[in-house]
Amino acid sequence: MWRLLFRWPEGLALRYDGPMIRDATPLDAPALAALYNPYIFETDISFEEKPLSDGEMAHRMAGVQAHYPWLVCEEEGVLLGYAYATRWKERHAYRYCAETCIYLRQDAGGRGVGSRLYDALLPRLPAAGVQIAIGCIALPNEGSVALHEKFGFEKVGHFPAVGFKFNRWIDMGYWQKKL
Repeated sequence: MWRLLFRWPEGLALRYDGPMIRDATPLDAPALAALYNPYIFETDISFEEKPLSDGEMAHRMAGVQAHYPWLVCEEEGVLLGYAYATRWKERHAYRYCAETCIYLRQDAGGRGVGSRLYDALLPRLPAAGVQIAIGCIALPNEGSVALHEKFGFEKVGHFPAVGFKFNRWIDMGYWQKKL
């Protein structure tokens, strides 16, 4: 995002601040679905197998935002990624835990977008009553593991062959961080 710093008689002085993090709105649903659906079709990162419509994405966002933040990272009007937290499990005893999720455009990796999203998301979770953040990672996924560990998540579990997609079994790892 370009920001006006000051005006010179011969022109403007501008500064580029890079991607902006903000709360998601219902208007983001089409871009969010477009970003997420390739994860369904092309990767085993998501265990879903059917694409999400714009309406379904908007419905999911509304459900999450009733309790937790859902953030997007955009640059010059293009959505680069999103992050949110959601209830870990339904039982009341788990009420202080939340699962965190981050999804990036395929071409946005390695640009610090995931870090910017976690920098914004994690500090907001205690206000929502979250004391433990949990990252669930389909393995192998070196990038996601590195991101979580960079933010102080520690591996606490590994479930071999619990998911089945693309005619193969997939492991699931769990990382957690006390906030």
